[in-house]
Amino acid sequence: MADFESPMSVGGSDVDGDWPGRWNHVSKLLERTGPLAHPDFVPGEEIFNFMRKDCRLLVIGAGGLGCELLKDLALMGFHNIDVIDMDTIDLSNLNRQFLFRTQDIGKSKAHVAAAFVRRRVPGCRIEPHCCRIQDFDEEFYREFHVVISGLDSVIARRWINGMLLSLLAYDTDGNVDESTIIPLVDGGTEGFKGSARVVLPGLTACIECTVDLYPPQVNFPMCTIAHTPRLPEHCIEYARILLWPKEQPFGDGVEIDDDDPEHVRWVFRQAVERADHYGIMGVTYRLTQGVVKHIIPAVATTNAVIAAACVTETFKLASR
Repeated sequence: MADFESPMSVGGSDVDGDWPGRWNHVSKLLERTGPLAHPDFVPGEEIFNFMRKDCRLLVIGAGGLGCELLKDLALMGFHNIDVIDMDTIDLSNLNRQFLFRTQDIGKSKAHVAAAFVRRRVPGCRIEPHCCRIQDFDEEFYREFHVVISGLDSVIARRWINGMLLSLLAYDTDGNVDESTIIPLVDGGTEGFKGSARVVLPGLTACIECTVDLYPPQVNFPMCTIAHTPRLPEHCIEYARILLWPKEQPFGDGVEIDDDDPEHVRWVFRQAVERADHYGIMGVTYRLTQGVVKHIIPAVATTNAVIAAACVTETFKLASR
């Protein structure tokens, strides 16, 4: 930054692959104040330098919402990003997860998404992690200034919420040490519906406080699944809930791993047999995946809108 006049000047720069005028729009927000700015906001280049050089972000999830988050964060000017996702790319992902291509099927979502954004956004450094969020300890999560969640699992949300709460320190009066607060920006979509919220652990209502606000999981009556199936989903649930524990196809005590294609294929085959017996149409492998993994239908436009809201909140947190 030191070898040219301004990191956001109209003339631009060649540093890290910048092009002339790249940061014009960001500079209008950071180099001048406005009627909606926080009273403590001091305009200047320092905030932009912090965003590009020092601010570390963690994105959880590289699916439909995660792809949008990574793209928006990189283009906004955040250049130190980690992304965690344990899934691999499936054909069904390609209609909305735009960072992936046909040749990427079977590869890690985190690694492919990170490589794509690095190629398209000069200077952006994204570190991918193909694993579970539970595989990292407190020291890992302490490295970040903001955590942005693009999860479709309430269980995973509750876990990361608990982790961030465990990092808090308190003074002798029981007040939260604000330097230990790592904000959580939580985004979620379901069809045409979506939400974006900011959680300041120790200061605002957290995920655990408001867990009842999340949509309940769809469940089917057990008597219908076992005796009077009418939908393809009933047949899939029969294979998953009743047949799997009875037949133990992969060994005693082995539970269904919804990320294992062999497990999903077994459920699919059993569901097809039951559907044929009852004259039910519509059991497909993709539907079986959706039922087994509790996949929520996604709309690309909703993902884009919610990701934009989440990144705006992240920008506000980083520039406060």
